[in-house]
Amino acid sequence: MDIKVLGLGCSKCRITVEMIERVAQAAGVPVTITKIESPDEIHRLGVKATPAVMVGDRIVHSGGLPSHEEVLNWLQPQPRTLRFLGQPTRHLFFTGKGGVGKTSLSTATALTLADAGKKVLLVSTDAASNLDEMLGIELRNTATPVPGAPGLSVINIDPDVAAETYRQRVLAQMATHTTEAERATVREQLSGSCTTEIASFDEFSNLLVGDAAAYDHIVFDTAPTGHTLRLLSLPKAWSGFLKDNDRGASCLGPHSGLKMQEERFNAALVALCDPALTTIVLVARADRSALAEAARTSDELRVLGLNHQQLVINGVFKATDPHDAVAAAIEALGQQALEAMPDALRALPQSQVPLRAFDTVGLPALRALLTDAPPVGAQVRPLADAPALSAGHIDQLVEELAAAGRGLIMVMGKGGVGKTTIAAALAIGLVKRGHKVHLSTTDPAAHLAMTLDGELPGLKVGRIDPKVETQRYIDKIMAARSPGLDEQEKALLLEDLQSPCTEEVAVFHAFSRTVAEARSAFVVLDTAPTGHSLLLMDATGAYHRQMTREFEGKASVHVVTPPHAPAGRQLHPHHPGHLTGGDAGVAGRSLAG
Repeated sequence: MDIKVLGLGCSKCRITVEMIERVAQAAGVPVTITKIESPDEIHRLGVKATPAVMVGDRIVHSGGLPSHEEVLNWLQPQPRTLRFLGQPTRHLFFTGKGGVGKTSLSTATALTLADAGKKVLLVSTDAASNLDEMLGIELRNTATPVPGAPGLSVINIDPDVAAETYRQRVLAQMATHTTEAERATVREQLSGSCTTEIASFDEFSNLLVGDAAAYDHIVFDTAPTGHTLRLLSLPKAWSGFLKDNDRGASCLGPHSGLKMQEERFNAALVALCDPALTTIVLVARADRSALAEAARTSDELRVLGLNHQQLVINGVFKATDPHDAVAAAIEALGQQALEAMPDALRALPQSQVPLRAFDTVGLPALRALLTDAPPVGAQVRPLADAPALSAGHIDQLVEELAAAGRGLIMVMGKGGVGKTTIAAALAIGLVKRGHKVHLSTTDPAAHLAMTLDGELPGLKVGRIDPKVETQRYIDKIMAARSPGLDEQEKALLLEDLQSPCTEEVAVFHAFSRTVAEARSAFVVLDTAPTGHSLLLMDATGAYHRQMTREFEGKASVHVVTPPHAPAGRQLHPHHPGHLTGGDAGVAGRSLAG
C-alpha cells in the first residue's frame, strides 16, 4: 500500500511516519511510505494543514497527529465508490462489449453486497461463461452456494437444460384427451433452436418475477452486447406477440401453453423497466470501440424502455513511470477515448475502476478488485517463469488458406480476444493474393465497419442484420405462400411470422446464404462471441433434424440446400406443415480465437 506523509519535516511528521510503520507491521500490511516536504507540491495536492496523509490519491488526514484507530482504518481495504452501489436496486444487469470485464465486475459487485450481509444471487446468461473458473465451483442450472462467501449463490442458465424443462412443461399442459400423434407433432415443433431461446428467456423471467423472491439482490452477468440486447428485448417482443395473437398454435407448441406464461412475461417487462427495481450497468474500457458499442447499447435499451443506466469504465490505465514511453502512450490513448466519449454516455452516472496488477480469479482477488488493496496472499509470478510461446506470423496462415482457392473461414473465440481484427486481417491478406473475399459478421454488435473504416477492391464487406433479415424473410415467405391461401389463412401465417422466434430463423437463413458463397470464393465470417456462435451453429443441426423427420419415408421428394436454392422448398418452419432446408453444404475452416 502506497502512503504519502506530507509536511515540512517537523517532529509531528516524523511521529506520524513512525506510527504508520508500527501499526502496519502489527497488522501485517506491507506499506511504502513517501515523505513529501516540498511546500509547492504540498500546496498542489490540496493540503491545507500538516502533517497530512494520503492513501493512494485520497487525503485521509490533515493537521495534528492521527490516532492508532485512524491509522488502522487507513490500512483496511476501502471499497471503490461505484455509483450504483450507493443505493443498489434489486436487479443489476452488467452488459458490454466482449472482454471489457463484465464477469469480473458483476462477481465483485455480488461479493461486495453479500459481504455487506445481503442475500445475493449471481446469474450467468452467457453460454460461454467462465464464472466456474473465477469462483472455483461447478456451475449448475440451480442456485449453488459459493464456499467462502456467505449469502452468495450462483446459477447458470443452461440453454439445453432450460429447453428440455420447457418441453416437458408444455407437453404436461396439453389436455389429457390429445392423441399421441398430436403430442408427437408438438414435440417436433419444440425441437428447434428457437425453443432453446424462449426456454432460456422463460428461466430468465422466472428469476425476475418468481423463483428468486428469497434474495435481496439478483446480479446478472450477461453475454456480450448483441446476445444481451436480444435477451432484454424478448419480454417486450413476446408480450406484444401474445397480446395480438389469439388464435391457433405457435412455433413453440400449443398457443395456450404460451398464453399461460403471458402474465409472467408482462411482469418481467414491468420489472425491467422499473428504475426502482432494475439498473443496467454498461461496462466499457477507455477504448474507442468499447465506448461506441456502449453508446449504441444505451440507445437501444432506451427504445426498449430500460432507462435506468449507469456507466463503468473498467481497467483505466495510469502510467506510474513518466519515463516509460509505451506506458505514457497507452495512458494518453485511453484519455483521448474518454475525452471523445459519445454524449449518450457522458450524460450517465459514471464510475471508474483502475487496471489492477492481478488476475481476477478466486475470492481474494475478486474482493480486492473494488478496493485499493492487493489480494490477500497474492503473489506475482516473475516473467521469467512464463512459458515461451511458439507461433508463426499470420502471413503463414493466410498462405495456407489461400492455397485452397476458395472456402469458408470462421473466426471464433471468447469476447474481446480480437476476432474482428483477425478476420479483417485474413480477408485483406487473401485479397492481396488475388482472391475475391466476402467478409461478413454474424455478431449482432457488428464491429467490422469500425475496424476496416475504408474500401478495398475485391473485398465485399457485409453484415447479417437481424432486423433487415427478419423483414426480408417475412416478405419472402408471404410472397411464396400467399397465392395458395385464403385471406384468413394469410392472416394466420402473417400472425405466426410476427413471432420473436422468426428472427432466429431469418438470421440462420442469411447465415446459410452467406456460407453458400464459399463454393466459388472465400467467405470470412467474423462470428459473435463463443456462446452466441454455438447457438447459431446448433441451428444447422436442428433444422437438418427437422427436415429428416419431415421427409422420412417420402423417397419421391427431392430437397436442395441451402434454403435459397431455386429447386428447394422454402417454407416457414414455425407454422404446422411448413419446412425449412438448413444444410449449407460447404466445407470450411474454423479458427479459434
